[in-house]
Amino acid sequence: MAEVRLRNLNKRFGDIIAVHNVDLTVYDKEFLVLVGPSGCGKSTTLRMIAGLEEISEGEIYIGDRLVNDDPPKDRNIAMVFQSYALYPHMNVFQNMAFGLINRKHSKADIERRVKDGANMLGIADLFARKPKELSGGQRQRVAMGRAIVRNPEVFLFDEPLSNLDAKLRVVTRGELKKLHERVQTTMIYVTHDQIEAMTLADRIVIMDHGKVSQIGSPMEVFNNPKNMFVAGFIGSPAMNFLEVHVVEEDDQLWIKGDGFQLRVPENQKCRYQIVKGRKAVFGIRPEHIYDRQIRGDFPGGEIMNAKVDVIEPIGSQSILLLKIGPHQLSAVVDSNSAARPHADIQFLFDMNQMHLFDTETEEVIGCQI
Repeated sequence: MAEVRLRNLNKRFGDIIAVHNVDLTVYDKEFLVLVGPSGCGKSTTLRMIAGLEEISEGEIYIGDRLVNDDPPKDRNIAMVFQSYALYPHMNVFQNMAFGLINRKHSKADIERRVKDGANMLGIADLFARKPKELSGGQRQRVAMGRAIVRNPEVFLFDEPLSNLDAKLRVVTRGELKKLHERVQTTMIYVTHDQIEAMTLADRIVIMDHGKVSQIGSPMEVFNNPKNMFVAGFIGSPAMNFLEVHVVEEDDQLWIKGDGFQLRVPENQKCRYQIVKGRKAVFGIRPEHIYDRQIRGDFPGGEIMNAKVDVIEPIGSQSILLLKIGPHQLSAVVDSNSAARPHADIQFLFDMNQMHLFDTETEEVIGCQI
């Protein structure tokens, strides 16, 4: 078993609390991603698991072993760094073999493991090259290969793709996904890029100010965010937020804001009855705002007149920046939309996908249905 358990994990740097009471279980063979903005505590958490950062309070278990006091070399983990951390004076084969040589593996075992790892990553033809002769993507594969040959219980990745260009990041994400399927080992991956998190993870841990904000599958945290931070961080473009009042008129529930009103669908009324008469923050994702001419009316689709401010073509879709009264919103629409800058156009807000948040706590509100 290579389950990793963090119990009440804390890290302080003087008066600064970098990681606060993190309770987390990473299941055997799971690909878990820690994601959040810079300074949220994700890399510090990873470094404590690796033994590179001292724990202030709490416990870390790898399998059934409490490893708080174990040095990194005794934790049976392998870490891949953002900077690759390759030895510049060694060639690819020597870099991949270095850890095995230090652990006194036989020459035959070293050659077998290095060749198997290199074949898995497609870098066997690079054995004689030094790191300076490799591209960024090749260096990252060598760094991953050095980790693979050790057959660790747990792989740790600290923003390994951040130094690669956009196209290579997409390719390498696919390679990481296939690598996990092949080696069937627990992987913990840190990134600030929510697209990496969504595409790679079995589960995502979203961190903010040293605390865990939400844990769930990629689609769970996308569709059912627990608070405004998660809702705004996961998804690109980010969720739209508008301050509103929830009111009931003629047995109908309405979301009313400055210059607009939207009807809550009948099948959602029971969920939001507890909010009527209160202020709230209304949230809707850009993907759930449609050009009415293209999408056509549908149950729960509320018509909204808006002025198109800016159009950003991104291929098969376009990102529109809209003005509704004093508010600016984003919408993602089909590139065939007839929207033009400074033109008024009708949109449909999919109120089946709406979210409401408490104005003070920023937690999601509304009973479950």
